[in-house]
Amino acid sequence: MSRFLKVGGRQTLILPCFLFALIGSPSPMKAQQEPARPEVQKGSSPKRLQQDAASKEQNGEKKSGPRSKRFLDRWAERAEKARGEQPHWMTPVAVTTPRLEQEFRYDIAWQQASNGVRVENYGFSKGLELIPAEKMEIIVSPPPYLARNQSNKPDGLGDLSFLLKYRLLSRDEENGSYILTFFLGTTVPTGKSGIGQPNPVITPTVAMGKGWGQFDIQSTLGAALPTGHIQTLGRSVLWNTAFQYHLKEVLWPEVEVNSTFFIDGPDTGKKQSIVTPGIVFGRFSIYRQLHFAVGLGYQIATTQFHTNNHNWILTLRFPF
Repeated sequence: MSRFLKVGGRQTLILPCFLFALIGSPSPMKAQQEPARPEVQKGSSPKRLQQDAASKEQNGEKKSGPRSKRFLDRWAERAEKARGEQPHWMTPVAVTTPRLEQEFRYDIAWQQASNGVRVENYGFSKGLELIPAEKMEIIVSPPPYLARNQSNKPDGLGDLSFLLKYRLLSRDEENGSYILTFFLGTTVPTGKSGIGQPNPVITPTVAMGKGWGQFDIQSTLGAALPTGHIQTLGRSVLWNTAFQYHLKEVLWPEVEVNSTFFIDGPDTGKKQSIVTPGIVFGRFSIYRQLHFAVGLGYQIATTQFHTNNHNWILTLRFPF
């Protein structure tokens, strides 16, 4: 120790430093008791690491929380883009429009059959219409409820139905105002006996439309093809056309011609034609993308053979 101190002032300056380092270093027992500290990355301070952790946690909350909102926003943007690339006509009262539409629709029809039976049809095979892709629409129609005025005729639910639309080409009003779309529809025999069909009915259809200023024509040509009981259900060709005019922003008066040509079954060779004058009011804004439209039509048979006549149709739509 005396040899360590005999260097003089310089040596006495180093000694306190050595003692401080010795006292400040933890004992082996104390080092074992201390919990391990997290490893600090080179070039990162503890404060910076805390900020990064908080940022990651916040970003994680943002990704997990609004994920459904972002999905709905993208869906709404896709639907808006699809509708912007086609004419902005109104969907007719009875004719299925060739346009792609996203809405919830509920119709009620009061029908009078040729045998005198009156039927109230709640739902009228309308339902939820969605645009899952830019050129595609899917319609899911819950079974309608049919109520009849005869005690020997059953009341109850009809068949579930689906419709797929694929838009082949279209232009908005500023670039030609026309559209061509392919449909493929099907029914599922979920209805009770006497109301629904015993077999699925496949309905391929070609739909088209053309506009001239405030006037437009929308038309569909298809075939109803049952998958069984052909002699009972029969096959038929369906041709429907709507002549529509646009007035005062929200008025859409129209006249429709709905024709059915029976080529198989008990009514082979017969034709039914119905004229439907009607009007639709809308689209009225409710909130953001949600709108409302309402329409009314009256169907009049113009051929001697007809399965129903003097029918009223009330249609309620909620585009979104």
